Amino acid sequence: MNNETLPPSTSVDRVTAFAQAVLAGELVAGPDVRNACKRHLRDRDTAELRGLVWDQAAADKALGFFEEVLCLNGGEYEGEPFVLAPWQAFVVGSLFGWYTVDGYRRFRMAYIETGKGSGKSPLVGGIGLYGLVADDEQRAEIYAAATKRDQAMILFRDAVSMVNMSPALVRRLVQSGRDEKVWNLFYPNTNSFFRPISSDDGQSGPRPHIGLLDELHEHKSATAVNMMRAGTKNRRRAMIVMITNSGSDKNSVCGQYHELGKRICAGIEDNDSLFAFICSLDEGDDPFTDESCWAKVNPSLDFVADPERQTEGIPGRKYLREQVAEARGLPAKEAVVRRLNFCQWTQADNPWIGWDVWSAAEERVPMRLLRTRPAVAGLDLSSTTDLTAFVLLFYPIEADPHWRLLPYFWIPDHQLEERERRDKVPYSVWIKDGHLETTPGKAISKLHVLRRLQTICDYFEVHQIAYDRWRIEDLRELMNEHGITLPELTPFGQGFKDMGPAVDEFERRLLGTVAEPDVLDLDPGDYQLVPREAAEVETLRHDGNPVLTWNAGNAITVSDPAGNRKVDKQKAIGRIDGIVAAIMATGSSGAGSVSSGTSIYEEGTGI
Repeated sequence: MNNETLPPSTSVDRVTAFAQAVLAGELVAGPDVRNACKRHLRDRDTAELRGLVWDQAAADKALGFFEEVLCLNGGEYEGEPFVLAPWQAFVVGSLFGWYTVDGYRRFRMAYIETGKGSGKSPLVGGIGLYGLVADDEQRAEIYAAATKRDQAMILFRDAVSMVNMSPALVRRLVQSGRDEKVWNLFYPNTNSFFRPISSDDGQSGPRPHIGLLDELHEHKSATAVNMMRAGTKNRRRAMIVMITNSGSDKNSVCGQYHELGKRICAGIEDNDSLFAFICSLDEGDDPFTDESCWAKVNPSLDFVADPERQTEGIPGRKYLREQVAEARGLPAKEAVVRRLNFCQWTQADNPWIGWDVWSAAEERVPMRLLRTRPAVAGLDLSSTTDLTAFVLLFYPIEADPHWRLLPYFWIPDHQLEERERRDKVPYSVWIKDGHLETTPGKAISKLHVLRRLQTICDYFEVHQIAYDRWRIEDLRELMNEHGITLPELTPFGQGFKDMGPAVDEFERRLLGTVAEPDVLDLDPGDYQLVPREAAEVETLRHDGNPVLTWNAGNAITVSDPAGNRKVDKQKAIGRIDGIVAAIMATGSSGAGSVSSGTSIYEEGTGI
């Protein structure tokens, strides 16, 4: 591509102008983008001392390529010139405008995280095409990379569509394949190519000039990133560009780059080779109640390329309002919307319980006020070194129309520091604060747990314990051997048949909706049962135990073809034992309320 096809350099530095506008409050941006702008301005002031060079002509050339050569594809934007939004100009200009004094490209890695539908994919598709035809690189290898070939093809097809929309490109590039099956773009002038590649292809030895990775939050490992990064060592201006929505696991490759980018932009860590543009909300922002923060994480939201067409920015406020409306009252949907549309990291890929719902259900009461209330319990017993959970569920009474959860947890005391590093949670702090107990030895001591269960059940009025049947035989033998007695032990299936109704009922109680009347299969003693339809809306309350809260944030539901749900330990990113025990207790509880004059406001002590 000859320079004549590109617009001349302009005296307006759009990269620096964006940074200044953001910091002046003229453009809405979140804390990490503000930090990225501060970083750019710091770098402009100190570039010479640090061996960096700002080449505005190079930045302008890249910006001009987008706006004079490329066209958008799809929907109402089909065939329209690719006019860059201010944030996109900041990204493109930064990547192609910064160099080191020895002629190397400064930014070898780029991490870009925005809300869904902000225009990331066409942006990096354009970056790949620029590297192919306009970056003056002989035998450039450009890759759209992913773990799976189908995922890599999504980004590559966007690039092919932009080529077909551009008269300047379509006559200069040779396409291999036809229509949707194009698999390679070749530029004869420099013997360069652009193609998709996946880590599961078994290929080795790619030497990318530009490597593009889409949807980094979906990558289960760093294989694709490492494959691309390893091939850049022999190229002076090679660059890997990663784009993503926010993810669910801060320990993933996406989470690691997210945290690294935040630290670098904030000046906490020095790294001149990584560029980061991370959209995020400020502390206290709630996109479900305040639309004014939406543009912080959807940076194209208020950008209109052509005012005469009167088209709104993307993804559009109408769309976001619809997403928020659909997610209200549905914990799993809410978490997905917060993650994809508003850049709020969640603790699971498809978390079942939203943070707002769970935190709103927190309410502690003295345990002595629960002492004489009927209760059932769920027991999730670990096999060896994992978490063991025992969760009591107390029935509502007339003076307190809430189901009350009270959890207990145990873990072996051996190698606690190693477990903390593995699970990324503060076990030692939870133990110190009384939220978690230990048993002696390398594996969970079932006898220790049994004795604690007997103490707990003797203190409270526990009528029944639901358990996972395949882990109970050792307990029964120990109970017989040591003369330990517990309330009735009832097996509870872990499949969809038993778990499905229990999951539904747990969710109804957590959300405060009323199910069909049921029968309480329990002798209430001195309590008077209140028919469910006559009671107040029965909602679930928990005591804020951080171990149970951690479990709740990790819980993911899966469904069978009939729509029955259960929580899945294999898909969860952390322990969910307490939630499993709480669901089993719920499934054993039936439904109903209990009448009593007990006041929940008395002071008391617990066990």
